[in-house]
Amino acid sequence: MNILRFLFYFTSYALLASLVALPSCVQVPTKELSAKIQYRISTQAAKDKILNADVKISMVGDIMLGGTAEEIFVKNGYNYAFEETRHLLLDSAIAFGNLEGVLATWGISDPKKTYNFMTPPKKSAAALKYAGFDIFSIANNHILDYGVAGMYQTMRALEKEDMLHVGGGTTVKEARTPRIMEVDGHKVAFLAYSLTYPTQFWVTDEHPGVAYGNQKYVVEDIKSAKKISDLVLVSMHWGRESTTELRDYQKSIGRAAIDAGASVVMGHHPHILQAVEHYKDGIIMYSLGNFAFGSYSQKVDSSVVAQAYFKNKKLVKMQFWPIYVRNTDVLFQSKILEDEKADSVVQHLQEISKDHGTIFHNDNGSAVIFL
Repeated sequence: MNILRFLFYFTSYALLASLVALPSCVQVPTKELSAKIQYRISTQAAKDKILNADVKISMVGDIMLGGTAEEIFVKNGYNYAFEETRHLLLDSAIAFGNLEGVLATWGISDPKKTYNFMTPPKKSAAALKYAGFDIFSIANNHILDYGVAGMYQTMRALEKEDMLHVGGGTTVKEARTPRIMEVDGHKVAFLAYSLTYPTQFWVTDEHPGVAYGNQKYVVEDIKSAKKISDLVLVSMHWGRESTTELRDYQKSIGRAAIDAGASVVMGHHPHILQAVEHYKDGIIMYSLGNFAFGSYSQKVDSSVVAQAYFKNKKLVKMQFWPIYVRNTDVLFQSKILEDEKADSVVQHLQEISKDHGTIFHNDNGSAVIFL
């Protein structure tokens, strides 16, 4: 028995070493990263081979390619935003994000609303495709910044680049309908909801808009989606901006979603990291923070790219890659963090999650949870 165990570990480590040595094990994008980051990504690819998960899904928080970033993107191109982070998305089976802001050329904005975001549809959608995205939540407090026309233009812009959207529609039924993607024979369902104001953005059968995250609706939709898919992931636009303090309803709805059959709940809107809860057989990420967002806010510093690994239709591992998103420093091009800066984010994530009983392992500057 000891000999067999030795042979297993020897073979595993030999495979790991050989895979790390081979740069071909990672899809190499056009821009070259630092040697340290390339090594970390190559090493992770080798570990992925050993884990042999069936499905790997990357998830990020808020994306908005306008605002104060517009001048930079006009000058450098919209791909510029993702040059340093797309490497983490490209080898995933599915990459998911929350798209805040309208991809449109025209629309009527609400003069009472403080912030309204619009970006060029063709250029923005092409950049999101370049970044490696496959599907977006549009259930948030910005997708109707320029009315129903703006939302429809956003939908069409994504569809033209073969990307999906979820959480919005002409009717309640459409907005609450899951988007199902098939990966190597596995059906993965996505649902998306908003619990943020303005309430006029919430869909009714008389007015297009976004799916409202009423707990009863969320549970019903997850149970229905579970009947026609193998995995269910739920996006929630909720909570308060710029604070790690959770609202009670976040915990209630997040846990109810896992109880109903979801594997992962992806939160956003606060723009900063909030706690991660390992609840039963699932994971609730209360806020993933910003990923690429056109604002110079000094309240926003770091966030993560989350990656979920599924094997035999079960969530077996979550990994969180710290990224730096303070735009006064990175100038709207988020960066993968290294060394002690990455370790600091892992420690911060552990601190804000400890009250939920979540335990992270620091794997070379990324936070890992084994389920």
